[in-house]
Amino acid sequence: MSNEAENFRSGTVVLGGRTNVGKSTLLNRLVGQKVAIVTPRPQTTRRRILGIRTDADSQIVLIDTPGLHVAKTALGNRMLAVAHRSLAEADVVAPIVESGGNLMPADRDLLKGLTAEDRPIVVVINKVDRISRSACLPLIDEIRQILPDAEIVPVSALTGENIDELVRTLKSKIKPGPPLMPTDEYTDQTERMLAAEIVREKLFLAMREEVPFGSAVEIERYVEEDERGLVKIAAMIIVGRESHKGMVIGAGGRQLKAIGTNARLDLEKILGARVFLELLVKVERDWMRSERRLTELGL
Repeated sequence: MSNEAENFRSGTVVLGGRTNVGKSTLLNRLVGQKVAIVTPRPQTTRRRILGIRTDADSQIVLIDTPGLHVAKTALGNRMLAVAHRSLAEADVVAPIVESGGNLMPADRDLLKGLTAEDRPIVVVINKVDRISRSACLPLIDEIRQILPDAEIVPVSALTGENIDELVRTLKSKIKPGPPLMPTDEYTDQTERMLAAEIVREKLFLAMREEVPFGSAVEIERYVEEDERGLVKIAAMIIVGRESHKGMVIGAGGRQLKAIGTNARLDLEKILGARVFLELLVKVERDWMRSERRLTELGL
């Protein structure tokens, strides 16, 4: 075995925290590719998203999780179950909190739940681009009172500030060993899954708050025509109310067309091919409460 292989390190790192602290933005920054969709809406991430960062000396398998929140539907319960299961399984736990002010109650609960852990813990303070470094000191002291042995790394996932230090810290916490995943891959998501997520992202960004919470996207057809450099995708947007269907379509279909155009442009970058994207909308009133339907949607 070569010295390079002997010195290689690998491990899993879970990114946990409440909604909208920037977990998905951080995942994309660490991987260097768009793996998870990002919107200002709470609870955008609905399932476990895996990103892979492979460097010459290491491979970090990063796990993005749904935000911790109070569940009110079967979908919410599944999201919380995924988050807690992922937090329990990874080699390194990286709870993420937001800079500015004190810890929120949900932050405190998460950190206190890690006090008995014997795994490495790296607390990430995100969004430091919004404040001065000195303004972080009270928050760092508060975290140290709960987890005195944890590493604490302030970063900005948005601007990339101090990301290199976070990477160095995470590499120091994973153990020597061969890569866990193929070194030429950056996610375990299929192209169909990525397509559904990108359409959902553009839907969330386009619509008012009540629509995204009650919507989902299902890929009904995904065909690659390699000889033409073309991917044909048919996606169904599912909403919970008839009124929401009209809002998604918009006057003269303009809203739906804009969502489709934005999704297609992103997908062409990700897939490296021309994309023909067909979008339809239908109403399923109880999809968020149906265990069977959630399973069909991969949630």
